[in-house]
Amino acid sequence: MKQNRRTFLKTVGAMGLFSIVPRKVLGGNGHIAPSDQLTKGIIGVGGIGKSTSHFTSDETYRLVAICDVDDKHLKQGIDLGKQKFGETLKAYHDFRDLIHDSNVDIVHIATPPHWHALMSVEAAKAGKDIWCEKPMTRTIGEGKRVIEAVQRYNRIFRLNTWFRFKDTFYGLGTTVEPLKKLVDSGLLGWPLKVTVSGTTGFAWKFYWVGRDNLVPQPVPKELDYDMWLGPAPFKPYHPHRVHQTFRGYWDYDGGGLTDMGQHYLDPVQYILGKDNDFPVKVEADAPQQHSDAVGIWHKITYTYADGCQIILEGEGFESPGHTPYIEGPKGKVYKGFECTIPDIMNKLAEYPDPEPQRTDFLECVRSRQKFALNEVNGHHSCTLVNLGTVALRLGRKQLQFDPATQRFVDDDAANALINQPMRGPWHI
Repeated sequence: MKQNRRTFLKTVGAMGLFSIVPRKVLGGNGHIAPSDQLTKGIIGVGGIGKSTSHFTSDETYRLVAICDVDDKHLKQGIDLGKQKFGETLKAYHDFRDLIHDSNVDIVHIATPPHWHALMSVEAAKAGKDIWCEKPMTRTIGEGKRVIEAVQRYNRIFRLNTWFRFKDTFYGLGTTVEPLKKLVDSGLLGWPLKVTVSGTTGFAWKFYWVGRDNLVPQPVPKELDYDMWLGPAPFKPYHPHRVHQTFRGYWDYDGGGLTDMGQHYLDPVQYILGKDNDFPVKVEADAPQQHSDAVGIWHKITYTYADGCQIILEGEGFESPGHTPYIEGPKGKVYKGFECTIPDIMNKLAEYPDPEPQRTDFLECVRSRQKFALNEVNGHHSCTLVNLGTVALRLGRKQLQFDPATQRFVDDDAANALINQPMRGPWHI
């Protein structure tokens, strides 16, 4: 009896016995038969979910289903599917129906972050592989739950920020690879300090903040607002809470810090070799934050046990003069890979290149090998973001963090934000 690709992948995921699925099983000689083509469903098609890079089909995988709680978004997605692919996509209002669609192999989660963990866990339980937008989760505790579910159900997880392995890193004029090679060489010395500032483009979404004077308004008939809120606390509807401006409210996200923070911090985590480490201290310089609406901040500093630091510069903070991106006891690196170590490129040529990374997500789904940015290192870089949001929300100038327990030291209020309650009936 012939076993097709979908049944095979689910069987392998359930058994957890193989690390590699031979490509011939999925269509010999590199050709993928239509019945063996990977399929994807997208949850959330109001923004990035229907972008050119994600709302697509080709010979390797096919978009077959979409889900949204806004009927206008859903109709736009259906119309776009007809326009681009000449077919009618399966449309769902409830994400659980898409997740349990037997024709969907990969679930792409493009919702606001307050849904990311819950949907990732449910997708893993349903035997689906997961492509999740950043930030990975809204809290530290949710990140731990995602790791547990992905590994328990043997799923493949991809976090959608790619600067650790492709493209020129925001505003820096270089890819991450030579920076990683330089740090690994030890030529800069140790410990290192990385400064992420406006010169590297970090400020371009900095002013994504909320409003603290929202007047309740009627819910549009096309929007299921209760389902949009989901596990978040109930707050009266206002258009600024939802869709493109939801990032300005703590219940759903954390402003520009969480929207862009993982894009910037994940490559730094990789460069410094911190994929399995957490900082031991976070310091925040910011005005007092509103309890509901995200505000601006000036500077956030993360310090590791070995003395390495990551500094995020925000509103009103300008580094003096020509500030290095990476600096150590023996040298500094500036924008454009300008280095104070003479003849740096020839020196680096004597050192090995960084270990290759698995950057083809679809191939990882087929081979059942971890993607380059997965649930584990993704949780570590997302924790950097969430450490910052905890410090900001509580107005803490400094918080101590225990990497072993993933809890704050002697701060009950901070620890209460690690696992935040979900509005019923939602839970992980």
